[in-house]
Amino acid sequence: MHFTFSAEVWRWPARPAWHFVTVPFEVADEIEDASSERGGFDSVKVEVTLGQFTWSTSLFPSAEHESLILPLKKAARDAGGVAEGDTAVLTVRLIAR
Repeated sequence: MHFTFSAEVWRWPARPAWHFVTVPFEVADEIEDASSERGGFDSVKVEVTLGQFTWSTSLFPSAEHESLILPLKKAARDAGGVAEGDTAVLTVRLIAR
């Protein structure tokens, strides 16, 4: 199962080198409904594509953002040509643990 969405890239205030996007609420709800297996910190294992770059990571619940958040590794940001404040178009595919 996969989901495609757009979201703004933001930095984690406590660790400015870390960049994330907040998964739109309606997409996060669908992902949570579809993911039966959870990992540490209640994470959801996914494969993400940004442009031509694909990598494996996890989505994490965030009370502050009231949704799931997705970390964007530097290689993905560079390959996708996105930085803080840009809108990224991402495709997320659920991975069974």
